[in-house]
Amino acid sequence: MKLFCRCIATASSVAEYRTGPIAVSNVRDYSFTINSPELSRVRNLSNSLILVLALVLSSACSKPSATDSANPAGEYQKLLQTQLIQAKPGDVIMIPEGGHPINRGLSLNVSGVTLRGAGMDKSILSFKGQLQGAEGLLVNASDFTIEDLAIEDTAGDGLKINEGRNIIIRRVRTEWTNGPDENNGAYGIYPVQIENLLLEESVAIGASDAGLYVGQSRNVVVRNNRAERNVAGIEIENTISADVYGNTATGNTGGILVFNMPDLPQPGHSTRVYKNIVSGNNTDNFGAEGTPVASVPAGSGIVINSNDLVEIFDNDIADNDTANIIVSSYYATGYQGTRELAAAYDPYPETIYIYNNRFSGGGSSPDGLDLKALKVAMFGLSGRIPDVLWDGYVNPDKLDANGKLKPEFGICVNNGAAEVLNADLPNGSDNIVVGDPQHRCEHEKLPAVVLTPPLG
Repeated sequence: MKLFCRCIATASSVAEYRTGPIAVSNVRDYSFTINSPELSRVRNLSNSLILVLALVLSSACSKPSATDSANPAGEYQKLLQTQLIQAKPGDVIMIPEGGHPINRGLSLNVSGVTLRGAGMDKSILSFKGQLQGAEGLLVNASDFTIEDLAIEDTAGDGLKINEGRNIIIRRVRTEWTNGPDENNGAYGIYPVQIENLLLEESVAIGASDAGLYVGQSRNVVVRNNRAERNVAGIEIENTISADVYGNTATGNTGGILVFNMPDLPQPGHSTRVYKNIVSGNNTDNFGAEGTPVASVPAGSGIVINSNDLVEIFDNDIADNDTANIIVSSYYATGYQGTRELAAAYDPYPETIYIYNNRFSGGGSSPDGLDLKALKVAMFGLSGRIPDVLWDGYVNPDKLDANGKLKPEFGICVNNGAAEVLNADLPNGSDNIVVGDPQHRCEHEKLPAVVLTPPLG
């Protein structure tokens, strides 16, 4: 049996409801008039039945939204915050299906807790109109799992997990439903200073910094996620040993970023980016002025900045208008000179290995007047920047006798016809080179990240 219905806004519009050839019409539209108490009772009963019918149909046709809730606004928020405050290790807190308005930040400070919904499109915590809190949910705990729910329209970051071990984030959606906007929260899913992290099958949309961000962490797997319409789709920052694979990054300003920031104590290295789809990341940069990602050009596929021991392989990378891959140093960023440099900070990207990727399109409409002029001057109006764009900055202490990076520090590309454009920014782009043989090299491959128990 199939039910076809059209939602009815008010009881007065019930006369417009149709199902098949039979119409429910206004019962007061009689072709005869009988003035009797019995008829009045019949009319009152009929009108009551129609009102009930309208309400039932309206309820049956409605869909859950982020403003629906089994409890009035505020009641479920109090219940959930109480559950989080009173949680004990081993507890599983269930988020029921429906849209639940929340106007203050939530927090959890107890280890060993699981937060579980009915699905990322079914259990929705909506922070639209949030009055208090820098995040939607802030977790300072270890052995924490969050899965199968959505966090929408937070004033700040969506989900932040700080200083923990053994963290699982699975099938979580963070989204700003108004689309890309500088006033959106900075980070969607934001684990920082985590050891042993699994982030999988999640979705991030509309973050004004990074949709899926992992910072200052160690032993990380980011897999099978989707990031779209963020400034940075996926960002791995100052993190040691990360595998990023099976993800789709599309419609962002930059698809996947592997960064080292200068003012953080832990320098990152050893990141593998593979088996991802990174395509059409051409959204105008809507990051807040002064933030590091505000310097990422629209049309960036994969960007490595000031990071070492990075492997990029077996990805499908296509139609990123500035360049499919960008390799750059601290000196080519928009934040040079604005931050203190940590003692262990290395501003140069070194030991980069790019191989066996599938490139298509890209580089045809770079962001920024300088890159546009470079593209036209070297490749013509209909040409394109090569698949790998390198700023050309090198550490002078790591050069060989010929002025090239020593082999162990080189930027190696073993990827068929793909070429490297050296933009020669240190010398004002006086000697731009395409296809320098120094890049036809290989590095020893990095080992896979192995999550330790209980995640492994």
